[in-house]
Amino acid sequence: MTTPTSASPAPLVPASGNTPAELTALLGADAVAAPWWRRRAVWIGVVLLAAAGAAFVWWQDRQVAQSAPRYVTEPVTRGNLTITVTANGTLQPTRQVSLGSELSGTIKRVHVDVNDTVRAGQVLIELDTSKLDDQLTRSRAALASAQSGVQQAEATAAEQRSNLARLEEVARLSGGKVPSKAELDTGRAGVARANAALAMARASVTDARAAVRVDETNLGKASIRSPINGVVLTRTAEPGNAVAASLQAVTLLTLAEDLRQLKLQVKVDEADVGMVQAGQTAQFTVSAWPARNWPATIRRVAFGSTITDNVVTYPTDLQVTNDDLSLRPGMTATATIAATERQNVLLVPNAALRFTPATASAAAASGGSLVSKLMPRPPGNTTTKRAGNTAIREGGQRQIWILQGQQPTPLTVTTGLSNGRLTEVSGAGLSAGQAVIVSQASAAP
Repeated sequence: MTTPTSASPAPLVPASGNTPAELTALLGADAVAAPWWRRRAVWIGVVLLAAAGAAFVWWQDRQVAQSAPRYVTEPVTRGNLTITVTANGTLQPTRQVSLGSELSGTIKRVHVDVNDTVRAGQVLIELDTSKLDDQLTRSRAALASAQSGVQQAEATAAEQRSNLARLEEVARLSGGKVPSKAELDTGRAGVARANAALAMARASVTDARAAVRVDETNLGKASIRSPINGVVLTRTAEPGNAVAASLQAVTLLTLAEDLRQLKLQVKVDEADVGMVQAGQTAQFTVSAWPARNWPATIRRVAFGSTITDNVVTYPTDLQVTNDDLSLRPGMTATATIAATERQNVLLVPNAALRFTPATASAAAASGGSLVSKLMPRPPGNTTTKRAGNTAIREGGQRQIWILQGQQPTPLTVTTGLSNGRLTEVSGAGLSAGQAVIVSQASAAP
């Protein structure tokens, strides 16, 4: 029996005329794919992933840097500290005189004008003296009459004394028989009346002499003279003006003593008067010369106060030298008084005495999940820790912070005087040039 033999399949032979290019086109481009390391999309993804990683690292470093505190410092300095008191006032002459007239009359002449220099005793104004001359003539005539009355009274008194002496002599010689007692009494009374008349006449002479001196004085006062050496500030007198001294003492001229020495009177507030005393130095400015400072010295601080709009102030006089006559009476001035001064002391800004560093937890600085870091955040605001309004008391213990490296270090100091910007400090471990922290800035979370 014959067993049939299986025939092996015949190999696929491409049909006549079919090339590999034709087969590729027939199967499609996907049938022949490139290896993965040669694919463009793979490398583009790798590049993008690396850029994202670098950006994340940079962002994280930036967040850490922003979250770290930043300190603003100023150096401790050594110098002088001056506490000043400011007050306003007006310039005045050291001595000012208002001239008027004690007499009523008519102004005849005025010999000076405003800004004229005058000397003590110089005649400035003359009044019409016609009436005064007549009054003086009458007074002198009355004096002469009184003097004649004295002579007459003296003669009468001498006559009465002689008559009495004769009667007494007759009575002595007659043994008292003549004259009678009544005649003797009459003689004695006549002498007494004569003596009284003589005393009255002499009193009349004294009165007449006083009247003459009064009229002479009034005549002298008709010429108004300067009582001081100075300058004429104001003039209201004109020839022909009538002066009625009985109604009101009218100011005819105002004189100021030597204007090379002036007085600045300022009003010191009650809160500052305790620091102001005679002998302290000061400087002041006026509106006419705003860029110039004039020196002054306190001469007197008044004990009496003045109250203006419920504000208590104390008048204080400052002595001012005005050699160039650039200052004028009545100018408004602003004075700065050097009340207290400390030499060669350590000084720190007041902000350093009120500064305290902000504390932040380590978790807030570096914590948080990766998702929270990748999530976008709203823009952060920079906040600054500034000094408050805590009062600085002289002699008190305060704490300042010194920046050593990048870390703040506390240091206890004793405070002294303060001018509102700088404060005197002292203490162990404190030296000039140290960086003292005045404020702290950090990024808000």
